[in-house]
Amino acid sequence: MTETSKKRINILDAGCGEGSHLSSIQEKISQDTALNPLGVGIDISKEGISLASREYPNAIWCVTDLAHCPFAGEQFDFILNILSPSNYSEFTRMITDDGMVIKVIPNRDYLKELREAFYNETNRQEYSNDKTLALFKSHFQLVDVEQVRYRFALDHTPIESLLQMTPLSWGSTEEGLQKILQMDVPEITIDLTILFGKKNRTTGLTNI
Repeated sequence: MTETSKKRINILDAGCGEGSHLSSIQEKISQDTALNPLGVGIDISKEGISLASREYPNAIWCVTDLAHCPFAGEQFDFILNILSPSNYSEFTRMITDDGMVIKVIPNRDYLKELREAFYNETNRQEYSNDKTLALFKSHFQLVDVEQVRYRFALDHTPIESLLQMTPLSWGSTEEGLQKILQMDVPEITIDLTILFGKKNRTTGLTNI
């Protein structure tokens, strides 16, 4: 057995939600390589972690606050942070010296159909990720950037499910939510930037 086949990589999904992203990534790595990925998912939502532990027993799931992660330093080869708040001081502490932080952030057209409906004629209708990008670059060495953009048909995905996964609906009235639910929204725009960062010496705390 070679050294490569014996090596295990540790992946932390910070803000894992119901766990589907981490589980899919583990499965893909196992199929395509000889590496043995250990997945750890953390989220402050007890409901999300409970669902993840039932649906995806191939990983470790933990309810915790990003500011107080219960892991020793330099334990993870990769830290995923997908459309979720970040704690860069904790990420820097937990990532290995040659590890990588992968952060997914929304672009201006992400879920634009819902943004236009919720924030019509307000300054929140337009979104910019410039501050989030700049803050990531101030804490990690940016080694790569990828853009992902496509339109997602809602034929088999009820809009109720979409509203549950996005903070756009936070603070909306029941009347406003019902109005959105009654809208005819055949497609949703997915518009994302994926940031790949290497560890450096600066730390900090931020939200997406």
